[in-house]
Amino acid sequence: MSVPLVAIPCDIREIEGNVWQATPNQYVRAAVKGADVMVFLVPAQENGHDFDGILDRVDGLLVSGSRTNVHPSLYGAQATEADGPFDPARDATTLPLIRRAIERGIPLLAICRGIQELNVALGGTLANDIQDTPGIWDHRKPDVPELDEAYGIRQNVIVKEGSCLAAAVGPGEIQVNSLHRQAISRTAPRLAVEALAEDGTIEAVSVIDSKAFAVGVQWHPEYWVGTDGTSNKLFKAFGDAVRDYAARKQHTSEKAGAA
Repeated sequence: MSVPLVAIPCDIREIEGNVWQATPNQYVRAAVKGADVMVFLVPAQENGHDFDGILDRVDGLLVSGSRTNVHPSLYGAQATEADGPFDPARDATTLPLIRRAIERGIPLLAICRGIQELNVALGGTLANDIQDTPGIWDHRKPDVPELDEAYGIRQNVIVKEGSCLAAAVGPGEIQVNSLHRQAISRTAPRLAVEALAEDGTIEAVSVIDSKAFAVGVQWHPEYWVGTDGTSNKLFKAFGDAVRDYAARKQHTSEKAGAA
């Protein structure tokens, strides 16, 4: 069997006047090295996608973090300037891809903006600038020049026993690098809360009754793949699910060819 292929939707970026389709290399690197898969970058478009055509060609979906936020209109809220920046092309790409991947039983790992997209795609809402809420910590990325320090593992998260995430990384307390100013507010009906920060912020979810691995985390396991045990375990679990899906897909194809 060939190396499985995982789709990563892109962001729209403007660089020196040119519009780029882009994704941070840390996600590509983590998929290749941590999950042992190859990567297919999906362009962000506001219309024109054939979502089933994309998913026919891949064995998993990895939804990355981003500097942009899901547009509040997509979860029934009024948008303000403070809620941005926005990327409508990414929203129009990721939300349908997430829903269709879940329907088809294609393994899914959603990170940072990805967990927020997963929640919105399935009917949940988001809270902005959570650090202004009494009792909630400041989860934002530290304003330091060194990325290793900015993405440092410094926050405790409690993983629910018996959860999908616990099967991958173990139950109880783990340490993560959670960097965000938005978070899940109302959890989508199809999502189960898998992990909480000590201040009660939702840090991980899974899709209830999913046909395959379908997990979202608010932190950044992709950054420390190769050196952090929890990050490695999560990407390995995703990679194992992708390989299992690819093997089943190939077996079905071979049976159909022999018929």
